[in-house]
Amino acid sequence: MFSITVRDHIMIAHSFRGDVFGPAQRLHGATFLVDATFYREQLDDDNIVVDIGLATGELGAVVGDLNYRNLDNEPDFAGINTSTEFLAKVIADRLAERIEKGALGEGARGLAGLTVTLHESHVAWASYERDL
Repeated sequence: MFSITVRDHIMIAHSFRGDVFGPAQRLHGATFLVDATFYREQLDDDNIVVDIGLATGELGAVVGDLNYRNLDNEPDFAGINTSTEFLAKVIADRLAERIEKGALGEGARGLAGLTVTLHESHVAWASYERDL
């Protein structure tokens, strides 16, 4: 399996419900390094997984919709604990929608999968992997 990874970041605010979250139940900020890894079994006709420039741009657009937002105030996330794991899935699913619509070019239709990893710090991160 071949892969490429592109990277961006987001800064958000949010709070959690539930004792398991301790002090994170209060409103707090988070900065995530966001990696999107695209997979395919065979390289395309240009010998690439996907156009890195297009992948970088689309990841930037997806995280741009979340950047500098208080997720507690976003209707899409009403009543939801926007954990790192949950946000990884949101970003992966939004990227998958863009791929399906052709935003990464026709060559991207041969992608087999996608993994989005959100790094909370240098010692903790979460990922969501999905088929395309």
